[in-house]
Amino acid sequence: MAKKAGTAADQTTSRPPLNRDRVLAVAVEIADERGVSAVTMREVASRLGVEAMSLYNHVANKDDMLDGMADFVAQQFDLPEDTSSWREAMRRRAISAHKVFAEHPWAPMLFDSRGSSGPSALRYYDWVLGVLMRAGFGTVDASRAFSLLDSYIYGFGIQQFNFSAGDDDMSPEERAEMILAFIPPEQYPYLHRMATQATQTGYDAKADFEFGLEIVLDGLQRVLDEAN
Repeated sequence: MAKKAGTAADQTTSRPPLNRDRVLAVAVEIADERGVSAVTMREVASRLGVEAMSLYNHVANKDDMLDGMADFVAQQFDLPEDTSSWREAMRRRAISAHKVFAEHPWAPMLFDSRGSSGPSALRYYDWVLGVLMRAGFGTVDASRAFSLLDSYIYGFGIQQFNFSAGDDDMSPEERAEMILAFIPPEQYPYLHRMATQATQTGYDAKADFEFGLEIVLDGLQRVLDEAN
């Protein structure tokens, strides 16, 4: 009996200590696999091998967990400090955020729905505003530029998620092929042409994202030039 008790104790001590970061990492893992709706205190506790009540030492409630998940994702954004070009800095951070959202496709909608921000998100917001203001954007224009850029980043992420939602095994090209059946060319000639093109050449989400991003940055450059 003593030997069995010792084995259990060894298993307990070998388990990584429970802390907020570990709880949030597991919550993000579950959301990546099954969506945010699958993230519950009970599910996270089960994945961690603990009782649900033990999570309340690290997260206050479900809302606090969701806020923490958004902040956990925000800390993955690249905030380059090695360039003096506001445009290059904004471009790199936008591409980084797009990549992060592709890895966590539920995140853009979660970001858009949370009423409070954690330290990583606040640091991200402050960094963006700082880059824009130091480049010569006034406070109002910097705020508008920030809102425009993030609307584009989040909106593209949400659109991409909605387009791919459903059959996880279906590629964008296969989805376009399926859509073709519902858009006969005699009724929807231009939509049919676009879907046909997608089936023939493939869908490049990164290229589409960067195409729109450059247009946004061009517009912001004009605002800056006119202001100065």
